[in-house]
Amino acid sequence: MFIKKVCQALEKEKVPYAVVGGYAVTLHGAVRGTIDIDLIIKWNLKNLISVKRAMKSLNLEPQLPITAENLFNFRKEYIENKNLIAWSFTNPHNPSEQVDIIITFDLGNRKTKTIRTSGGNIKILNKKDLIIMKKLSGRPQDLEDIKALKELQ
Repeated sequence: MFIKKVCQALEKEKVPYAVVGGYAVTLHGAVRGTIDIDLIIKWNLKNLISVKRAMKSLNLEPQLPITAENLFNFRKEYIENKNLIAWSFTNPHNPSEQVDIIITFDLGNRKTKTIRTSGGNIKILNKKDLIIMKKLSGRPQDLEDIKALKELQ
């Protein structure tokens, strides 16, 4: 399963991360379909460089020609002036393998929940912080995800 490979690559690189987005909603127990894997990381240059290395190990290439250094140094400008919300990586030979590193939200000290699977552990953002993140986004799908997550409580 691709999500397990992504999480293992991040663990190998020692990147603090959490799965967010559709996969996190599903792993919390709600029904939700998604293709791409959305992640947040603890925001610093070392982790961004390690993310790039982890994605490269999975044959994933950035969709935009942005370096980890530029993303770290110009994050605010990318968000405000280019409307960039994610640093996206895709496998050019298998477009269904896509990972988005959300740049508008920092893992920081937020809590994660570890889901144990036969193929390894997957860290997801805890339900409370996931709801907060989705409220801040305000997109229609995120508002639907909030409803689904709240129904699980």
